[in-house]
Amino acid sequence: MKRFLGITVLLLSNLLVFPAWSMDLAPDRLVDKTVKEVMEIIQKDEALKNGDRDKMHDLIETKILPHFNFSRMTQLAMGQHWSKAVPEQQNKLVNEFRTLLVRTYSNALTSYNKETINVNPIKQLGDQVETTVRTVVIQGNGKEPVPIDYSMEKKPDGWKVYDVTVAGVSLVTNYRGTFNSQVRKGGVEGLLKALTDKNKSLEGKK
Repeated sequence: MKRFLGITVLLLSNLLVFPAWSMDLAPDRLVDKTVKEVMEIIQKDEALKNGDRDKMHDLIETKILPHFNFSRMTQLAMGQHWSKAVPEQQNKLVNEFRTLLVRTYSNALTSYNKETINVNPIKQLGDQVETTVRTVVIQGNGKEPVPIDYSMEKKPDGWKVYDVTVAGVSLVTNYRGTFNSQVRKGGVEGLLKALTDKNKSLEGKK
């Protein structure tokens, strides 16, 4: 799952290059337009193709994160335990979860290997403020296509991703099980410590 979530990051990594149209386009058209731009960037950048993790990290940090709602993602991943955290803890949880995803998927992005991504158009969006953009990753070499769905919400500054589902497995749900277990064992502070320790270990894997 981690590898394909790295590919999902690629789909959104060029949005900030065209901020004007990115705010106006429907979410499916936004993703579709971005795919072509991103593939071109990756193919032309030798450092990215050669697995430069620092550059991948910078790419995610500067061009991808503004298009994710990490506050909502963290709240959904925490589930019923979110209300147990005081505001200061909630802010720390959001920051640590954000850091975890950046460091995890900057590593995963290095495995990108010229996959093709097809974006399914949304037939009727209307006045909806939430939707799912469905895509399929075509891997080649006889491998099965992998569906990747983006749960998105409309905010004043554009559409934001709050969950990603890879082959039927939700990112938020996947982390919820781990978070719940850690909170039961050591409370909210125990989860914060676990996230901090994990981020430190990932930071050392450059």
